[in-house]
Amino acid sequence: MGGGDAGPPNMSEPQTCFGVVNLSLSLNVTQHKAIASPWFSTAFGLIGLCSNLFALYVLLSSSRQLSSRSRSSFLVFLCGLVVTDFMGLLVTAAVIIPYHFTKFSWPQVDPGCHLCNFLGFSMVFFGQCPLLLGATMAGERFVGINRPFSRSTSVSKRRAWAVVATVWGFSCALGLLPVLGLGRYTLQYPGSWCFLTLLPDAGNVVFCLLFALLGVCSVLLSFVFNTVSVVTLCRVYHDRESVQRRRDSEVEMMVQLVGIMVIATICWMPLLIFIIQTTLQQLRTGDPLPMLPGQTQQLLLIYIRMVTWNQILDPWVYILFRRAVLQRLHPGLRARPSLLSLYPVLNPSLRRKLTQEGRLQ
Repeated sequence: MGGGDAGPPNMSEPQTCFGVVNLSLSLNVTQHKAIASPWFSTAFGLIGLCSNLFALYVLLSSSRQLSSRSRSSFLVFLCGLVVTDFMGLLVTAAVIIPYHFTKFSWPQVDPGCHLCNFLGFSMVFFGQCPLLLGATMAGERFVGINRPFSRSTSVSKRRAWAVVATVWGFSCALGLLPVLGLGRYTLQYPGSWCFLTLLPDAGNVVFCLLFALLGVCSVLLSFVFNTVSVVTLCRVYHDRESVQRRRDSEVEMMVQLVGIMVIATICWMPLLIFIIQTTLQQLRTGDPLPMLPGQTQQLLLIYIRMVTWNQILDPWVYILFRRAVLQRLHPGLRARPSLLSLYPVLNPSLRRKLTQEGRLQ
């Protein structure tokens, strides 16, 4: 009846968003119901939306109780990440869930591909933002831990929100490239969503590699920054003179960052590597493909569903790895002086300046 039960529409125009995948792959009834189940998508969406709403409530409650500028700026980045994940689930679910219940025909409902382009843009925008925000947060903590005296002040809330807005703007520009002519968004199996096109023409190849390599670089940067920061904290905290002067907030932020990085790596790297591998393989063969192979379509759907878990699990990193929860698991963690106390040899004037600035916050 709808796009999920019929074969590919007979539309072969070079710029159309239909006809790239076979929407009637040879699956048995059980497999088809499992893939195109409306309840599966609805449950995923509701769990993710509720999780992010709860995390946003906890974040806003915590931000009112803070006096540390470094911690408050970190919460701004976390808040930007939670808002991005929430809006990503909300926008995509608003299109995907109705399709699974109604099985509407995309060529009839969206003959101009405007809805498909919007959904494809949303997938790219809300997919790239968390990776870039994760790298940004890791970089900010890297500077704060490894170069604590290279900045006269910590990042203010206003500057932190400006950085978040910059990440949103960059991801928006990236998502608009297919709309402007570099690559194109096309309907994907089983007919409920749109995404970038894994076909070997120049525009699609450039956009696919740009999207995937940018994501891989973001994950690798997060790994490098977080690894160096964790090693630095371990070295400082194991110093005999400073073992009693730990600061819980530094540990808390690093635990949360490492959790976000691990989830992003597990959920995103398979998709990003798959996009790069598929694109390069098609370039080597040199044969123009009018339609994606069935196995490629199914693997892409599996990897995209893995990515969805990133938006569901991200908020639980903050909910479960808060200081209050960590102290229950490890009662030895108690409030200590700031990270400045880990460096006993300081210029007195610089120390007084930093202390005064901390009190003003």
